[in-house]
Amino acid sequence: MVELMERLAQAPGVSGDEGSVRSIIEQELEGICTLETDALGNLIAFKKGKEASSQKLMLAAHMDEVGFLVTYVEDSGMLRFTAVGGIDERVVIGRPVLVGRNRVAGVIGTKAVHMQTAAEKEKVCKLDELYIDIGAASKAEAQRMVSLGDSVVFASDFVRFGDGFVKSKALDDRAGCAVLVALAKRELRYDTYFVFTVQEEIGSRGAKTAAFAIDPDAAIVVDVTTAADVGGVSKDKQVCLAGKGPVLSFMDRATSYDRRSYQAVQCLAKEKGIPCQVKMGVYGGNDAGSIHVSRSGVRTLAVSLPGRYIHSAACVLKLSDAEDTVRLLQAAIEQMDAVFDASFQC
Repeated sequence: MVELMERLAQAPGVSGDEGSVRSIIEQELEGICTLETDALGNLIAFKKGKEASSQKLMLAAHMDEVGFLVTYVEDSGMLRFTAVGGIDERVVIGRPVLVGRNRVAGVIGTKAVHMQTAAEKEKVCKLDELYIDIGAASKAEAQRMVSLGDSVVFASDFVRFGDGFVKSKALDDRAGCAVLVALAKRELRYDTYFVFTVQEEIGSRGAKTAAFAIDPDAAIVVDVTTAADVGGVSKDKQVCLAGKGPVLSFMDRATSYDRRSYQAVQCLAKEKGIPCQVKMGVYGGNDAGSIHVSRSGVRTLAVSLPGRYIHSAACVLKLSDAEDTVRLLQAAIEQMDAVFDASFQC
């Protein structure tokens, strides 16, 4: 799973341009699942289980990553750009990037610090004040290498470090995709839909169409959520902690999760001895925001991996959390009828 996570994380896949990521997943699941790509670009994989369930289950992870789009080429050959998804402007300056399908190397730049006024040094540069330097000497030279609308991703190696940690761009949510692929390769008790969605970072658009098409009774969204277990953050604001297992959400900015199912998975994790934690706060959102209100409603859970520094060039995860997430999801599928039973009592 780690090698697959690396391949997925290193592939370019800004929202709306997820084809490279989808191709890798298709290769991994060929012959294991029946595969379909819908008009929006979602990859829908159906895995036949040992038996059919009374409920139709959909697991979802998004393929897209935050990044940028080229919007203009200056006479100097510098590129102007806009963000795709939520990116903190403070993490952008000086970052190496790759532009377009030819993966043209560039660097995000601005005026040198020793040329800035005191006022300029005190403020965060807006994206429209920055540019991408691809080493072109003129507009014509730049236009031979890139085009308007080209996707731009952070250039960031996949690195293992410390006590079982990895860092890379796009682990949100290529780690979730790797978890679902690993799960799909296992023998499962019940029929399961694995959906690799597009355009989550710009409004969970792919999840909306996929959920409508599949019409599930229950869904589990597998994503990466903010772990703020770093220096200077009080314990009540750390949200979740790396190395403490998958994260269950009771509510975020887009979804109030099915309460009985949320409690049932906590009981299941305890019963199976699987590390698990609860997200401490109501923050963010994910594909569940679209899925849980599809058609007449879907009982929905979010099972997330804790990730430090998400939406940057260097997201950090602990590999044991990914492994424990696979274990918890398989257990949830094994007992799906109980987990998503409205009458369940822990």
